[in-house]
Amino acid sequence: MNSDSNKYLVTAALCCVVAALAHVGCIVFGADWYRFFGAGEEMAQMAEQGLWYPAIVTSVIVLILLICALYGLSGAGVIKRLPLTRLALVVIAGIFIFRGVSFVGLIPMFPENSLTFWLISSGICLFIGGLFAIGSLQQWSKLGSKNA
Repeated sequence: MNSDSNKYLVTAALCCVVAALAHVGCIVFGADWYRFFGAGEEMAQMAEQGLWYPAIVTSVIVLILLICALYGLSGAGVIKRLPLTRLALVVIAGIFIFRGVSFVGLIPMFPENSLTFWLISSGICLFIGGLFAIGSLQQWSKLGSKNA
């Protein structure tokens, strides 16, 4: 890793990769993993029945997390600059932070998810969003170039 790399954005990217791998584990290992991570009994039962819905939803989450990781690495200068990096990092930080603080309003929409799931996942989202926000602020002037 380049010594000039933004450690906050690199850490945010690594957190996204770890989260993506945990979601892949749910797809691969099935209902027990969905239950362990608090995704709700309905998702676990659908996975047990071999329905495609849990795998599709979880795959979309994996894809989004990996895109976030790529933008984090791009913003940190570890990989080539991606299109709209500056905008993407602001949006990513905002979404993670919004998800972290809005869980109370989301709980009624997903009653199968456990309170433990909401508290832990919201804390993780706030942490990752904070990393993206701090890292983006630190890189702001570098990201403002014509390729940002």
